Amino acid sequence: MKIRNSLKSLLKRHRDNQLVRRKGRVYIINKTQKRFKARQG
Repeated sequence: MKIRNSLKSLLKRHRDNQLVRRKGRVYIINKTQKRFKARQG
């Protein structure tokens, strides 16, 4: 999982990327390509 300050550019890298908010943190998850997981930190 990548930890980045800004997730906007990562969101556009794959069409299955989803922006999800969990417990006050912002995540990008991708069910088909697991390597695109990221967390905003």
